[in-house]
Amino acid sequence: MEPKRPIGFDQERLTEEQLAWLRETARRARGDILKMTTLANSGHPGGSMSSIEIYLTVWSCANVDPGDPYHPDRDRIVVSHGHTSPGVYSALGRLGFVNLDEAIAGFRLAGTLFEGHVERHVPGVEWSTGNLGQGLSAACGFALASRLWKRPFRVFALMSDGEQQKGQVSEARRFARKYGLTNLTAVIDYNQIQISGHTYEVMPQNIRANWESDGWRVLEVDGHDPQAIYQALREAVKDEDHLVVILAHTVIGKGVSFMEDKPDYHGKAVSRDQLSRALEELGLENDLERYEALRKELAGRPASRPQFPAPIFRLDVGTPRTYGPEQKTDNRSAWGNALKDIALLNCGHNERSPIAVFDCDLATSVKTDGFAATCPNAFFQGGIQEHNTAVIAGALSTQGVVTFWADFGVFGIDEAYNQHRLNDINHTHLKLVTTHDGLDVGEDGKTHQCIDYVGVLRNLYGFRVIVPADPNQTDRVVRYIATQTGNFALAMGRSPIPVILDLEGKPLFGGDYRFEYGKADLVRPGTRAAIVTMGSMVYRAVAAWEKLKAMGIDVAVWNFSCPIDLDGEALERAAETGLLVTYEDHNVRTGLGCSVANALAEKGLGARLVKLGIPHYGASGKPDDLFKLHGLSVDHLIEAVRSHLA
Repeated sequence: MEPKRPIGFDQERLTEEQLAWLRETARRARGDILKMTTLANSGHPGGSMSSIEIYLTVWSCANVDPGDPYHPDRDRIVVSHGHTSPGVYSALGRLGFVNLDEAIAGFRLAGTLFEGHVERHVPGVEWSTGNLGQGLSAACGFALASRLWKRPFRVFALMSDGEQQKGQVSEARRFARKYGLTNLTAVIDYNQIQISGHTYEVMPQNIRANWESDGWRVLEVDGHDPQAIYQALREAVKDEDHLVVILAHTVIGKGVSFMEDKPDYHGKAVSRDQLSRALEELGLENDLERYEALRKELAGRPASRPQFPAPIFRLDVGTPRTYGPEQKTDNRSAWGNALKDIALLNCGHNERSPIAVFDCDLATSVKTDGFAATCPNAFFQGGIQEHNTAVIAGALSTQGVVTFWADFGVFGIDEAYNQHRLNDINHTHLKLVTTHDGLDVGEDGKTHQCIDYVGVLRNLYGFRVIVPADPNQTDRVVRYIATQTGNFALAMGRSPIPVILDLEGKPLFGGDYRFEYGKADLVRPGTRAAIVTMGSMVYRAVAAWEKLKAMGIDVAVWNFSCPIDLDGEALERAAETGLLVTYEDHNVRTGLGCSVANALAEKGLGARLVKLGIPHYGASGKPDDLFKLHGLSVDHLIEAVRSHLA
């Protein structure tokens, strides 16, 4: 008989009835794991079998409800070693979160919910994983959500021993210790085997000492004894003063003699003959034919995927600032000022959405220091730990917290690309703000000049990129993205730039101007050619326009601040001139010019295209000198227009 769920952690010990149910369910779950992997002829049965008592005990005791899997006060359970999905699906099926038969029959079948690594669209799964080493970071994000929302839920990070080799795990350990995330408990399946063999041979490490060195209490238990697992979980939950990790000693392939402690079964399904032997040893029926028939049926009707509850960001973003022509500031300062304005209006107001801002040791450079001074309890200094920070911020953003992370482009985008890819898969709502993009970084040189951010982020389906033209547009972009769902990347340079003015000398993006994602701005009219540009190159394009006008050459200047999602109508108007010149502080192969070329081809627009951008890595020097060196000065732009018109 199934024990009443959730068991919770108040009772001193599990009852005999509860223990009997967990042991019997673990036995049956091992059969589920073997059937689904053999049926799919792929998967990871060994680790799933070593983790199954951990999964069943945690999900049975945690405050989670299969009838309401998205309740805001539920505990969050993150499975970092997502390849043990057969064990997760079996546990969730046995506990009523999903249809067990469909999980077994539909495992790794195109169109079903039950993919090869755990996915967030499966009820009971909080975070899509598979790239090892990221689960503890996501769990830290959920633990912060509990604090910021003042909701008393707990977070459990279930991990493998092999992934302890990843540096991001140590980053997350330190972050959790620094911010006292004692509502987070980690559990490690310590079976000492990974794909290539035993962990002590592949990459020796002292897991216990590593966690203790970062300030965590370590409890060691028999990972196949539900009573021992429960006692350790209870001790961890009751300890409000320390972070606790449970090192659960297990055996890979536990329960089937020919699989136990064999690295082969980390990522290999057993054959049908081996399945028969294994099920006989477990005392279970071999009903694979029934699941084969169901699998054929499922192949014809792809499952509907549950929709994640979309957060609603409730903020007062205030009145935009307008910077006048006498104010020559940089976009990053405008971003910092807008962020501070939002903090002053919203921090401490319970009826508003919580805000969180993350920094990686660059607060004064990326201008998050004003927010930190205004709203210190919502500012999180992650240190030089970009991988961890990217995932914490991403996970937190799924919990209804307005989440910004500011960094240099090379660190916040290039270095953390894999983490952003996983954020994208998890449908996060991160506001990624990067400064020091392009050659505009200047003297720091090629290692710090992020010249590929558009090209990198165009690979991610859910990221929207914005490159504002001046401080006024930057201010309005910040206020816009603060209330929007989905992932945004706001990219800026480093140097002070002039305010863009209209033909009457007024700030073009000041006053009543409202930013609209994907909409291009006609900065200067013209008929013979169109300069298509973005960011800090807009004011240079205006300077070129003025010189060309003095020469009697009438060209338009367009600001395409959203270089991935182009304004089709504006592009058609620009193409009517017959000549488009894209002008950008970005890799010429992958930036705005690439987007324009694709759009021209797709729309069948017959205009000549000239792409001006960065042809190779830069050097150290003043930005204007670097632009001249790379053929991107105002004079180079003028010459490109004149020569192609001629």
